[in-house]
Amino acid sequence: MTSLPSPTAALLFDLDGTLINSDTLHFKVFRDLFAEHGHTIDEAFYFREIHGHHNGDIFEKHFPKQNAQAMSDDKEARFRDLLGAHAPPMPGVVELLDFARRQGWGLAVVTNAPRLNALTMLSAIGLETTFETVVIGEECARAKPYPDPYLAAMDSLGVAPTRCIAFEDSPSGLRAARASGAFTVGVRSSLNDAALRASGAQATVNDFSDPELPALLARLKG
Repeated sequence: MTSLPSPTAALLFDLDGTLINSDTLHFKVFRDLFAEHGHTIDEAFYFREIHGHHNGDIFEKHFPKQNAQAMSDDKEARFRDLLGAHAPPMPGVVELLDFARRQGWGLAVVTNAPRLNALTMLSAIGLETTFETVVIGEECARAKPYPDPYLAAMDSLGVAPTRCIAFEDSPSGLRAARASGAFTVGVRSSLNDAALRASGAQATVNDFSDPELPALLARLKG
């Protein structure tokens, strides 16, 4: 059997808020969970205290007397139910992935979502067979905001950090991607350009149909 050539470059994608615009669903689930425990939260709280953070850290901080793992499992089951079997991918992402494959670039998902959630979301947006590797933060020594998940994806693909572009939408994810050495692009699905750049983004796009994207991808050609 002839082995495929190693990729010359790679695109690395966060999942929630990057490949799928899922923050509205996550907020609804967290809002209900917090309410059931006597706390009222709004979107400002969600983006400040929850967005991009690992479930275990969230529940241990805000509900120290509860079983963090049980709360996490409950939260994610509710999210999957709300998501359903079909959801739209982020605009332009299918075309971008097709372009990357034609270039011979590697493709990876790097997420703090639990593996079952990650696979469910990828299936819902029709991309379950697209990526060579799906790296889960909780399966690494350290999840985002540490660079370990991104470094694991690079190692799996056999691509150096300087030949990778990472797409992220949250402060913790941006810090992780930037620390890994990848060129880091913020996706303005929830946060604006200034907030994304303050967390480490070297450029930002509205989504994957942004006219600025081709110029950013050009750094990987050649």
